[in-house]
Amino acid sequence: MQERVWDRYLSEADKAHVSTSRDRRVGFGSKPALLLIDLYRAVFGDKPEPLMEAIKTWPSSCGMAGWNALPHIQRLLAASRAAGIPVIHITMLANSGMPSWSEAAHRGAGGRGSGAALDEAALDRKRRGPEIVDEVAPIPGEVVLRKTAPSAFWGTPLAGQLTYLGVDTLIVAGESTSGCVRASVVEAVSHRYRVQVVEECVFDRHEAPHAINLFDLHQKYADVIPLSEALAHLGKSQAGVAPKLAFA
Repeated sequence: MQERVWDRYLSEADKAHVSTSRDRRVGFGSKPALLLIDLYRAVFGDKPEPLMEAIKTWPSSCGMAGWNALPHIQRLLAASRAAGIPVIHITMLANSGMPSWSEAAHRGAGGRGSGAALDEAALDRKRRGPEIVDEVAPIPGEVVLRKTAPSAFWGTPLAGQLTYLGVDTLIVAGESTSGCVRASVVEAVSHRYRVQVVEECVFDRHEAPHAINLFDLHQKYADVIPLSEALAHLGKSQAGVAPKLAFA
């Protein structure tokens, strides 16, 4: 059996239990959409840098994890556009006069929510932080929604848009695996969508939470699939072949 990213973090007891568990895959439905979560400048910075260098100027950076995932996300996005499925971009709501969920949660604790004075370069980075990076920028006709919470659904019209489009499956890419991706996947399942998380297309600044959250999502809420499987499914859609439900 192919090794999964989380295998080295599991105990022998964990592995024994997983080996006896029934197949819980949810498969694709008949109308997928691509959900790109938080692929904005603040998590990439302006250039590829190791995490400990990147956070000196971009405190929310995911370091090289984001840059390494970016080419895979570009392939997934290109295939989704070629297949003609809906593409929805999620980014943070900025300049609204209200604090972000993180700033609100950490108020009075210093650090990110401390309100310390910023120099001009830092102010410029803060202004550009919510901008979706050029490599995966939206094109005309693609929806862009801005959120103030970890989940892409909370306080946004995402569920209404998906209902309008008749979507039953979400293909998920973005960051962070342990934060906004997880929150969005759990809420998507609560709305009764099938969810496919593309392993190479999600990332986190920390390796262990990335792997363990993928394991947990795969066990309970979604299918964590390789990019090759997602591309094969989208290729069938592009060719006009009715997608086969792997697990109806």
